[in-house]
Amino acid sequence: MGRHRGAGLGGGHDEREQTLNQLLVEMDGFESNEGVILVSATNRPDVLDPALLRPGRFDRQVVVPLPDVKGREKIFEVHARKLPVADDVDYAVLSRGTPGASGADIENLVNEGALNAARLNKEKVNMADFEFAKDKILMGTERRSMVISDLEKRNTAYHEAGHTLIARMIPGTDPIHKVTIIPRGRALGLTQQLPIDEKHTYPSKYLEGNIAVLLGGRAAEELVLNDFTTGAGNDIERATNLARKMVCEWGMSEKMGPLSYGKKEEQIFLGREFATHKDYSEDTARKIDEEVVSIVQRNYDRAKSLLQKHIDILHSLSKELLEKEVLNSNEIDAIIGSALPESHAVPNE
Repeated sequence: MGRHRGAGLGGGHDEREQTLNQLLVEMDGFESNEGVILVSATNRPDVLDPALLRPGRFDRQVVVPLPDVKGREKIFEVHARKLPVADDVDYAVLSRGTPGASGADIENLVNEGALNAARLNKEKVNMADFEFAKDKILMGTERRSMVISDLEKRNTAYHEAGHTLIARMIPGTDPIHKVTIIPRGRALGLTQQLPIDEKHTYPSKYLEGNIAVLLGGRAAEELVLNDFTTGAGNDIERATNLARKMVCEWGMSEKMGPLSYGKKEEQIFLGREFATHKDYSEDTARKIDEEVVSIVQRNYDRAKSLLQKHIDILHSLSKELLEKEVLNSNEIDAIIGSALPESHAVPNE
Protein backbone atom coordinates (compact mmCIF):
# COMPACT_ATOMS: atom_id res chain seq x y z
CA MET A 1 0.00 0.00 0.00
CA GLY A 2 2.88 2.39 0.72
CA ARG A 3 4.68 1.79 -2.58
CA HIS A 4 6.01 4.80 -4.45
CA ARG A 5 3.22 6.59 -6.31
CA GLY A 6 3.34 6.85 -10.08
CA ALA A 7 5.65 3.85 -10.37
CA GLY A 8 3.42 1.74 -12.60
CA LEU A 9 4.50 0.86 -16.13
CA GLY A 10 2.77 3.40 -18.35
CA GLY A 11 1.58 5.54 -15.43
CA GLY A 12 -1.98 5.29 -14.15
CA HIS A 13 -3.75 6.04 -10.88
CA ASP A 14 -5.03 2.95 -9.11
CA GLU A 15 -7.05 2.44 -5.92
CA ARG A 16 -3.90 1.76 -3.92
CA GLU A 17 -2.66 5.30 -4.59
CA GLN A 18 -5.99 6.78 -3.51
CA THR A 19 -5.77 4.81 -0.24
CA LEU A 20 -2.22 6.04 0.31
CA ASN A 21 -3.25 9.66 -0.38
CA GLN A 22 -6.10 9.38 2.12
CA LEU A 23 -3.77 7.84 4.73
CA LEU A 24 -1.29 10.71 4.32
CA VAL A 25 -4.08 13.29 4.71
CA GLU A 26 -5.44 11.58 7.85
CA MET A 27 -1.98 11.43 9.40
CA ASP A 28 -1.61 15.19 8.95
CA GLY A 29 -4.83 15.68 10.96
CA PHE A 30 -3.58 14.39 14.33
CA GLU A 31 -3.20 16.94 17.09
CA SER A 32 -0.17 16.69 19.35
CA ASN A 33 -2.33 15.99 22.41
CA GLU A 34 -4.43 13.16 20.94
CA GLY A 35 -1.95 10.46 21.93
CA VAL A 36 -2.33 8.46 18.70
CA ILE A 37 0.54 6.16 17.79
CA LEU A 38 0.47 4.67 14.30
CA VAL A 39 2.65 1.60 13.71
CA SER A 40 3.31 -0.13 10.37
CA ALA A 41 5.68 -2.75 9.01
CA THR A 42 7.17 -3.59 5.63
CA ASN A 43 9.76 -5.95 4.19
CA ARG A 44 10.38 -3.58 1.24
CA PRO A 45 11.60 -0.26 2.72
CA ASP A 46 13.38 0.47 -0.58
CA VAL A 47 10.12 1.05 -2.49
CA LEU A 48 8.22 3.17 0.06
CA ASP A 49 6.80 6.52 -0.99
CA PRO A 50 9.01 9.33 0.41
CA ALA A 51 5.93 11.16 1.74
CA LEU A 52 5.35 8.35 4.25
CA LEU A 53 8.74 8.88 5.89
CA ARG A 54 8.53 12.65 6.43
CA PRO A 55 8.60 14.11 9.98
CA GLY A 56 5.27 13.70 11.75
CA ARG A 57 4.43 10.54 9.84
CA PHE A 58 6.49 7.32 9.97
CA ASP A 59 9.60 9.16 11.10
CA ARG A 60 10.86 6.57 13.62
CA GLN A 61 12.31 3.47 11.98
CA VAL A 62 13.18 0.24 13.77
CA VAL A 63 15.24 -2.18 11.66
CA VAL A 64 14.56 -5.85 12.47
CA PRO A 65 17.35 -7.93 10.86
CA LEU A 66 17.53 -11.70 10.58
CA PRO A 67 18.44 -13.28 13.95
CA ASP A 68 22.08 -13.92 14.80
CA VAL A 69 23.40 -17.22 16.16
CA LYS A 70 22.25 -16.48 19.74
CA GLY A 71 18.85 -15.31 18.54
CA ARG A 72 18.34 -18.46 16.45
CA GLU A 73 19.18 -20.62 19.47
CA LYS A 74 16.45 -18.91 21.54
CA ILE A 75 13.95 -19.19 18.65
CA PHE A 76 14.65 -22.94 18.44
CA GLU A 77 13.90 -23.22 22.16
CA VAL A 78 10.61 -21.32 21.76
CA HIS A 79 9.30 -23.41 18.86
CA ALA A 80 10.44 -26.73 20.35
CA ARG A 81 8.92 -25.97 23.77
CA LYS A 82 5.72 -27.95 23.13
CA LEU A 83 7.51 -30.95 21.61
CA PRO A 84 8.84 -34.01 23.46
CA VAL A 85 12.53 -33.36 22.72
CA ALA A 86 15.27 -35.97 23.33
CA ASP A 87 18.30 -35.20 25.52
CA ASP A 88 20.74 -35.31 22.58
CA VAL A 89 19.25 -32.20 20.91
CA ASP A 90 21.70 -29.29 21.00
CA TYR A 91 20.08 -26.00 19.96
CA ALA A 92 23.48 -24.26 19.80
CA VAL A 93 24.66 -26.70 17.11
CA LEU A 94 21.40 -26.30 15.18
CA SER A 95 21.61 -22.50 15.34
CA ARG A 96 25.21 -22.54 14.02
CA GLY A 97 24.08 -24.77 11.17
CA THR A 98 21.29 -22.45 10.01
CA PRO A 99 22.97 -19.14 9.10
CA GLY A 100 20.60 -16.60 7.54
CA ALA A 101 17.46 -18.45 8.71
CA SER A 102 14.48 -16.36 9.79
CA GLY A 103 12.12 -17.19 12.66
CA ALA A 104 9.64 -18.68 10.16
CA ASP A 105 12.39 -20.87 8.66
CA ILE A 106 13.27 -22.20 12.11
CA GLU A 107 9.62 -22.89 12.90
CA ASN A 108 9.36 -24.81 9.62
CA LEU A 109 12.50 -26.79 10.48
CA VAL A 110 11.15 -27.74 13.92
CA ASN A 111 7.83 -28.85 12.38
CA GLU A 112 9.64 -30.95 9.75
CA GLY A 113 11.72 -32.59 12.48
CA ALA A 114 8.56 -33.44 14.45
CA LEU A 115 6.89 -34.87 11.33
CA ASN A 116 9.91 -37.07 10.62
CA ALA A 117 9.88 -38.39 14.20
CA ALA A 118 6.15 -39.14 13.87
CA ARG A 119 6.70 -41.03 10.60
CA LEU A 120 9.27 -43.24 12.34
CA ASN A 121 6.97 -43.77 15.38
CA LYS A 122 9.45 -42.21 17.79
CA GLU A 123 8.37 -41.08 21.25
CA LYS A 124 10.70 -38.07 21.18
CA VAL A 125 12.19 -35.79 18.53
CA ASN A 126 15.96 -36.30 18.54
CA MET A 127 18.93 -34.58 16.89
CA ALA A 128 18.82 -36.87 13.85
CA ASP A 129 15.25 -35.69 13.09
CA PHE A 130 16.29 -32.04 13.22
CA GLU A 131 19.35 -32.78 11.04
CA PHE A 132 17.08 -34.54 8.53
CA ALA A 133 14.74 -31.53 8.52
CA LYS A 134 17.65 -29.10 8.10
CA ASP A 135 19.00 -31.03 5.10
CA LYS A 136 15.54 -31.21 3.55
CA ILE A 137 15.04 -27.44 3.86
CA LEU A 138 18.57 -26.35 2.88
CA MET A 139 19.26 -28.90 0.13
CA GLY A 140 15.82 -30.11 -0.98
CA THR A 141 13.93 -33.38 -0.63
CA GLU A 142 15.78 -36.59 -1.43
CA ARG A 143 14.69 -38.22 -4.71
CA ARG A 144 15.87 -41.80 -4.19
CA SER A 145 13.34 -43.09 -6.74
CA MET A 146 15.15 -41.26 -9.56
CA VAL A 147 16.82 -43.73 -11.93
CA ILE A 148 20.48 -42.80 -12.54
CA SER A 149 22.99 -44.85 -14.53
CA ASP A 150 26.28 -45.98 -12.97
CA LEU A 151 28.21 -43.68 -15.33
CA GLU A 152 26.20 -40.62 -14.24
CA LYS A 153 26.67 -41.58 -10.59
CA ARG A 154 30.43 -41.79 -11.12
CA ASN A 155 30.48 -38.41 -12.88
CA THR A 156 28.46 -36.84 -10.04
CA ALA A 157 30.74 -38.40 -7.41
CA TYR A 158 33.88 -36.92 -9.01
CA HIS A 159 32.13 -33.56 -9.47
CA GLU A 160 31.12 -33.30 -5.80
CA ALA A 161 34.49 -34.69 -4.65
CA GLY A 162 36.13 -31.85 -6.62
CA HIS A 163 34.07 -29.21 -4.78
CA THR A 164 34.80 -30.88 -1.43
CA LEU A 165 38.56 -31.21 -1.89
CA ILE A 166 39.01 -27.62 -3.09
CA ALA A 167 36.94 -26.29 -0.17
CA ARG A 168 39.16 -28.29 2.21
CA MET A 169 42.47 -27.32 0.61
CA ILE A 170 41.97 -23.54 0.23
CA PRO A 171 42.32 -21.69 3.56
CA GLY A 172 39.57 -19.29 4.60
CA THR A 173 36.70 -21.02 2.78
CA ASP A 174 33.61 -22.17 4.68
CA PRO A 175 33.99 -25.70 6.11
CA ILE A 176 32.24 -28.60 4.36
CA HIS A 177 29.26 -29.80 6.40
CA LYS A 178 28.01 -32.59 4.16
CA VAL A 179 28.37 -33.90 0.61
CA THR A 180 25.89 -36.19 -1.13
CA ILE A 181 25.31 -37.80 -4.53
CA ILE A 182 21.66 -38.55 -3.74
CA PRO A 183 19.52 -36.31 -6.00
CA ARG A 184 17.89 -33.51 -4.00
CA GLY A 185 15.55 -30.96 -5.48
CA ARG A 186 16.73 -30.37 -9.04
CA ALA A 187 20.38 -31.30 -8.38
CA LEU A 188 21.97 -34.72 -8.90
CA GLY A 189 24.37 -34.10 -6.01
CA LEU A 190 25.18 -31.39 -3.48
CA THR A 191 28.12 -30.12 -1.46
CA GLN A 192 26.97 -28.13 1.57
CA GLN A 193 29.23 -25.59 3.25
CA LEU A 194 28.31 -23.92 6.54
CA PRO A 195 30.16 -20.83 7.83
CA ILE A 196 31.65 -20.95 11.32
CA ASP A 197 30.79 -17.31 12.09
CA GLU A 198 28.19 -14.83 10.90
CA LYS A 199 29.65 -12.88 7.96
CA HIS A 200 28.60 -9.35 7.05
CA THR A 201 31.48 -8.34 4.77
CA TYR A 202 33.52 -10.55 2.47
CA PRO A 203 37.26 -10.09 1.69
CA SER A 204 38.41 -10.54 -1.91
CA LYS A 205 40.50 -13.62 -0.99
CA TYR A 206 37.39 -15.28 0.45
CA LEU A 207 35.43 -14.51 -2.74
CA GLU A 208 38.22 -15.83 -4.97
CA GLY A 209 38.33 -18.97 -2.85
CA ASN A 210 34.58 -19.34 -3.35
CA ILE A 211 35.00 -19.09 -7.13
CA ALA A 212 37.67 -21.81 -6.99
CA VAL A 213 35.34 -24.05 -4.93
CA LEU A 214 32.48 -23.48 -7.42
CA LEU A 215 34.75 -24.47 -10.30
CA GLY A 216 36.25 -27.47 -8.46
CA GLY A 217 33.57 -29.80 -9.83
CA ARG A 218 34.23 -28.75 -13.42
CA ALA A 219 38.00 -29.08 -12.90
CA ALA A 220 37.56 -32.63 -11.52
CA GLU A 221 35.49 -33.58 -14.59
CA GLU A 222 38.23 -32.32 -16.93
CA LEU A 223 41.02 -34.10 -15.04
CA VAL A 224 39.36 -37.48 -14.48
CA LEU A 225 36.72 -37.82 -17.20
CA ASN A 226 38.59 -35.90 -19.94
CA ASP A 227 35.22 -34.40 -20.77
CA PHE A 228 32.68 -31.85 -19.53
CA THR A 229 29.08 -32.38 -18.40
CA THR A 230 26.13 -30.02 -18.06
CA GLY A 231 26.22 -30.58 -14.28
CA ALA A 232 28.54 -27.59 -13.82
CA GLY A 233 26.14 -25.12 -15.46
CA ASN A 234 24.89 -23.52 -12.24
CA ASP A 235 28.40 -23.45 -10.74
CA ILE A 236 29.77 -21.59 -13.78
CA GLU A 237 26.88 -19.10 -13.72
CA ARG A 238 27.41 -18.32 -10.02
CA ALA A 239 31.20 -18.03 -10.42
CA THR A 240 30.80 -15.65 -13.38
CA ASN A 241 28.24 -13.48 -11.55
CA LEU A 242 30.51 -13.31 -8.50
CA ALA A 243 33.53 -12.30 -10.60
CA ARG A 244 31.49 -9.63 -12.44
CA LYS A 245 30.28 -8.17 -9.13
CA MET A 246 33.87 -8.09 -7.86
CA VAL A 247 34.87 -6.00 -10.87
CA CYS A 248 31.76 -3.83 -11.43
CA GLU A 249 30.30 -3.31 -7.95
CA TRP A 250 32.94 -3.92 -5.28
CA GLY A 251 36.04 -2.45 -6.95
CA MET A 252 38.13 -5.58 -6.33
CA SER A 253 40.06 -5.45 -9.61
CA GLU A 254 43.53 -3.89 -9.74
CA LYS A 255 43.21 -3.26 -13.46
CA MET A 256 39.77 -1.56 -13.30
CA GLY A 257 40.37 0.25 -9.99
CA PRO A 258 37.95 1.09 -7.17
CA LEU A 259 35.14 2.21 -9.48
CA SER A 260 31.52 1.16 -9.93
CA TYR A 261 30.45 0.29 -13.46
CA GLY A 262 26.83 0.13 -14.61
CA LYS A 263 23.98 2.17 -13.12
CA LYS A 264 21.02 0.04 -12.05
CA GLU A 265 17.57 1.09 -13.22
CA GLU A 266 15.03 0.00 -10.62
CA GLN A 267 11.47 -0.59 -11.78
CA ILE A 268 9.60 -0.17 -8.50
CA PHE A 269 6.35 -1.40 -10.02
CA LEU A 270 8.04 -4.74 -10.69
CA GLY A 271 9.79 -4.72 -7.34
CA ARG A 272 13.13 -5.81 -8.78
CA GLU A 273 16.10 -4.69 -10.81
CA PHE A 274 14.89 -4.49 -14.39
CA ALA A 275 17.87 -3.24 -16.37
CA THR A 276 21.41 -1.93 -16.00
CA HIS A 277 22.27 1.35 -17.66
CA LYS A 278 25.65 1.19 -19.39
CA ASP A 279 27.51 4.31 -18.28
CA TYR A 280 30.92 3.39 -19.69
CA SER A 281 32.60 3.16 -23.08
CA GLU A 282 32.97 0.13 -25.35
CA ASP A 283 36.68 0.01 -24.53
CA THR A 284 35.89 -0.13 -20.80
CA ALA A 285 33.28 -2.86 -21.45
CA ARG A 286 35.94 -4.92 -23.21
CA LYS A 287 38.36 -4.43 -20.28
CA ILE A 288 35.65 -5.46 -17.78
CA ASP A 289 34.98 -8.64 -19.75
CA GLU A 290 38.71 -9.40 -19.88
CA GLU A 291 39.05 -8.89 -16.12
CA VAL A 292 36.03 -11.13 -15.36
CA VAL A 293 37.52 -13.86 -17.58
CA SER A 294 40.90 -13.40 -15.87
CA ILE A 295 39.44 -13.83 -12.34
CA VAL A 296 37.42 -16.91 -13.27
CA GLN A 297 40.23 -18.50 -15.31
CA ARG A 298 42.97 -18.05 -12.70
CA ASN A 299 40.77 -19.61 -10.01
CA TYR A 300 39.83 -22.46 -12.35
CA ASP A 301 43.54 -23.08 -12.99
CA ARG A 302 44.14 -22.87 -9.23
CA ALA A 303 41.45 -25.51 -8.58
CA LYS A 304 42.79 -27.75 -11.35
CA SER A 305 46.39 -27.62 -10.08
CA LEU A 306 45.25 -28.42 -6.52
CA LEU A 307 43.22 -31.41 -7.72
CA GLN A 308 46.14 -32.60 -9.86
CA LYS A 309 48.42 -32.38 -6.83
CA HIS A 310 46.00 -34.38 -4.65
CA ILE A 311 44.55 -36.67 -7.32
CA ASP A 312 44.76 -39.75 -5.06
CA ILE A 313 42.58 -38.09 -2.44
CA LEU A 314 40.10 -37.11 -5.19
CA HIS A 315 39.83 -40.77 -6.23
CA SER A 316 39.40 -41.87 -2.59
CA LEU A 317 36.67 -39.29 -1.96
CA SER A 318 34.68 -40.24 -5.05
CA LYS A 319 35.04 -43.97 -4.28
CA GLU A 320 33.73 -43.43 -0.74
CA LEU A 321 30.89 -41.29 -2.09
CA LEU A 322 29.85 -44.05 -4.51
CA GLU A 323 29.78 -46.53 -1.62
CA LYS A 324 28.09 -44.43 1.08
CA GLU A 325 26.30 -41.77 -1.05
CA VAL A 326 26.52 -39.27 1.85
CA LEU A 327 29.64 -38.11 3.72
CA ASN A 328 29.72 -35.79 6.73
CA SER A 329 32.59 -33.53 7.78
CA ASN A 330 34.24 -36.13 10.05
CA GLU A 331 34.24 -38.77 7.30
CA ILE A 332 35.68 -36.25 4.81
CA ASP A 333 38.47 -35.31 7.26
CA ALA A 334 39.27 -39.00 7.78
CA ILE A 335 39.72 -39.51 4.01
CA ILE A 336 41.74 -36.35 3.40
CA GLY A 337 43.84 -37.09 6.47
CA SER A 338 47.04 -35.13 7.00
CA ALA A 339 46.97 -33.23 3.69
CA LEU A 340 47.38 -29.60 4.68
CA PRO A 341 45.57 -26.63 3.11
CA GLU A 342 47.56 -24.63 0.59
CA SER A 343 49.20 -21.68 2.33
CA HIS A 344 50.10 -19.77 -0.82
CA ALA A 345 48.23 -16.60 -1.73
CA VAL A 346 45.88 -16.19 -4.67
CA PRO A 347 48.04 -16.49 -7.82
CA ASN A 348 48.63 -13.29 -9.73
CA GLU A 349 47.87 -12.92 -13.41
